[in-house]
Amino acid sequence: MELKKQSVAIAGGGSTFTPGIIMMLLENLEIFPIRQIKFYDNDPERQKQIADACEIILKERAPEITFVATTDPETAFTDIDFVMAHIRVGKYAMREKDEKIPLKYGVIGQETCGPGGIAYGMRSIGGVLELVDYMEQYSPNAWMLNYSNPAAIVAEATRKLRPNSKIINICDMPVGIEHRMAEILGMKSRKELSIRYYGLNHFGWWTDIRDKDGNDLMPAIQKHVKEHGYITPAELEGKGSEEVEASWVHTFGKAKEVYPLDPKTLPNTYLKYYLFPQDEVEKANPEYTRANEVMDHREKMVFGECNRIAQLGTAVNSELETDDHASYIVDLARAIAYNTKERMLLIVPNNGAISNFDPTAMVEIPCIVGSNGPEPLVQGEIPRFQKGLMEQQVAVEKLVVEAWEEGSYQKLWQALTVSRIVPNARVAKNILDDFIAVNTEFWPTLN
Repeated sequence: MELKKQSVAIAGGGSTFTPGIIMMLLENLEIFPIRQIKFYDNDPERQKQIADACEIILKERAPEITFVATTDPETAFTDIDFVMAHIRVGKYAMREKDEKIPLKYGVIGQETCGPGGIAYGMRSIGGVLELVDYMEQYSPNAWMLNYSNPAAIVAEATRKLRPNSKIINICDMPVGIEHRMAEILGMKSRKELSIRYYGLNHFGWWTDIRDKDGNDLMPAIQKHVKEHGYITPAELEGKGSEEVEASWVHTFGKAKEVYPLDPKTLPNTYLKYYLFPQDEVEKANPEYTRANEVMDHREKMVFGECNRIAQLGTAVNSELETDDHASYIVDLARAIAYNTKERMLLIVPNNGAISNFDPTAMVEIPCIVGSNGPEPLVQGEIPRFQKGLMEQQVAVEKLVVEAWEEGSYQKLWQALTVSRIVPNARVAKNILDDFIAVNTEFWPTLN
């Protein structure tokens, strides 16, 4: 049976991740055929650099696909089946502030965790809700697959403020770690793994990993993580490690210190920020943070290559590569479009899936995905250690969304104070006041 061709809008057309998504979509046209791709961004100059190159790529590899790049919401969101959203409100210039302001006070600044994630969340909520509203106005039957960060705060905002919207919030970090698990085991693909996992976004634990025959793979991975974290055997031999940025090498290696806190499970790498925040401060360079690293490497590489393609008028011998996380998005869109019942890790309302946890919390758990969206799989009760950590972090996420909705200085101060990463309420207030000074263009007014 011939599959219906899909119409896709990519919100964040000027993102450095957009070319990788285009490449992945092109690689999967047999299983996810496309009739139309639209780019949408509110920065026309930035989007044009990416769009000019992607238009050439599409003409050379799939000329039958209609391509549009626009800053007009009606044009972008009309006649759409899926919106793939990865926006960054304030761009990397604001991410740099998210990271550097907390470091002034001896607190780690990070894109999604702690104060940096809270500041970014306050910018992202309005941007994502605007996209949801455009989609519902112009293509009410479409689905939004949102991987705009910080996913946890954005997911709570959409749950609370757009409860009936067809939006699924996703994250590629567990996917990336599962790629590494497969390498550790000598397997070809993470898709050979069947996993059980629970937590919040960037805040979770694997509890069971098996192959397709049901063989328990946890002991072999646990043995490796105990000694090396998620650094792969090839990287330990010095192969391919030069392709991984230094900050990520540290992150993957740090998992060996997080792991012993609950050696029955396997941890998400981001737990290092909550469990060892002082270590991250000591390692951080207040003058050169992750935002600077990205601007100096990924941004320059992607925009440089896109501009080169546009100047030459061809993408032959292009250095643009498929993004790993893009494959996850294709799998999700395909599951909805063609009811494939794919098993995927998604951020969804708990609603009893974790039986001893807040039913309104947005949890990250395995789901079966079909044309009606995700059906969460019950995980049962979780241990007190994880439950306590998660309750504290959910309180942060909910307070941030309430602060945004109500324009409440008090609640945002409380959110920062509750965060495990912030040492006390005085430091929380200092960080908040500094954030307010630089976010006037992006945050609601706080009273």
